[in-house]
Amino acid sequence: MDDVPETTSFPAESAFLPPEEVAELRRLAVDLAETAAAHVRARRPEVFGPGGAQAVDAVQTKGHPTDPVTVVDTETEDLIRKLLAEQRPGDPILGEEGGGTLEVGGDAVTWVLDPIDGTVNFLYGLPGYAVSVAAMRGGRSVAGAVVDVARAVTYSAGLGLGAMRVDGDGAVEHLRCNPVNTLPLALVATGFAYGVHRRARQAEMVAQLLPRVRDIRRLGAAALDLCHVAAGQVDAYYEHGLNAWDFGAGALIAAEAGAHLLLPAATVPGRAGELVVAAAPGIADELAALLSAIGATEALPDR
Repeated sequence: MDDVPETTSFPAESAFLPPEEVAELRRLAVDLAETAAAHVRARRPEVFGPGGAQAVDAVQTKGHPTDPVTVVDTETEDLIRKLLAEQRPGDPILGEEGGGTLEVGGDAVTWVLDPIDGTVNFLYGLPGYAVSVAAMRGGRSVAGAVVDVARAVTYSAGLGLGAMRVDGDGAVEHLRCNPVNTLPLALVATGFAYGVHRRARQAEMVAQLLPRVRDIRRLGAAALDLCHVAAGQVDAYYEHGLNAWDFGAGALIAAEAGAHLLLPAATVPGRAGELVVAAAPGIADELAALLSAIGATEALPDR
């Protein structure tokens, strides 16, 4: 993507592992994400009731009043951490809820977890929330899995091994981006921040982008948006202010399906407001030029 700043992409030499090790990390990422997704699926009616009534004591907020975290988020991350301690003792873990350290030097594999990506959707009972598990080495993803909880669909990838989708009935699809080659025919996904200043600027950008593309979609789960680029369900996705747990697995899945990526370093916090882009190769340069023209390649720090 020539019209945007220097990118962090896949593959990377610092992330190299033999294919059999990548395959094993992918297998484990899938197992962890699917086990966690089953927990989320079972717990939602228990916590919120069959009609979706919100249990007040089950929901708290984080940095912004509109940014919720539920008891199921924390339970699910604890579950994944417990399973990792049993199967990969000593591996560093970075989770959205429990924190941790991302090892960027040496040979350590760090597990990067988002127990529920799309918590607002989960809270309201809307489809569009996922469990994301990524294995990173040298600050780069080498394996990852994202499970669409409501639809029981698993997306996964291994570095150099391709990306796939497995439906609830076991049907397997090897993923490739859409062959779209003109931006006016591209369906573009995006997302919005919780902070009002960043959100206002994002709205201005959407207004400039919308007349130049087929349409805009806003699902509310970055990990799934990236998987949808891989599966050809959207043609591109961009958003400011993601953390490593938001894109760790999904970006690898998109890249292994042929998408062109713009990523910040995995150690850059979301509050810095750096841009993430995943685009089908036929529109990547055109989209990059448009994003640059509307000022979207500039960071939008949280404030």
